[in-house]
Amino acid sequence: MEKPKWRSTTILSVKHNGIIAVGGDGQVTYGNMILKHDTRKLRWILDHKVLVGFAGSTADAFALLERFEARAKDFPGNIPRAATELAREWRTDRMLRRLEALMIVVSGEHNLLITGQGDVVQPTDGIIGIGSGGPYALAAARALVKNTDMTAAEIVRKSLEIASEIDVYTNSNIEVEELPCGT
Repeated sequence: MEKPKWRSTTILSVKHNGIIAVGGDGQVTYGNMILKHDTRKLRWILDHKVLVGFAGSTADAFALLERFEARAKDFPGNIPRAATELAREWRTDRMLRRLEALMIVVSGEHNLLITGQGDVVQPTDGIIGIGSGGPYALAAARALVKNTDMTAAEIVRKSLEIASEIDVYTNSNIEVEELPCGT
């Protein structure tokens, strides 16, 4: 018999018109049961200069968040280097390798996806979607960026609402944060 899986989110980041907006839904699911409707999956770190969104097992995500913050302090002002160091450690460390999560890390200059396979990706179009509803939110955001005059935060909110109508592991209790981007 297969062990039930934690399914817990959709996180989306959109870089558009000088703003990076990041949003997430609030649902946490275990197997076929919804455990919580209003979980916060976005965290500010480094004196409100970096925003992290995470999908996957909550405990794993918090462990990775703490490690990323430590790496960011080791390499002040160099978020890509901190992300690369975390990804390397995550991929090679025997215990960390078992962690099941994905992270989006956003600063004024960077919009990065970090995975346990050692990947650090900055998307060409400035849009990242992770979690069970990530592909739906990503597709909606790409369409809205190209075909509307909405702000980055409005695009994130609307895209997450669309994902919540399609993905059973995503709800419409949406949190959106934004910060100005330098590039």
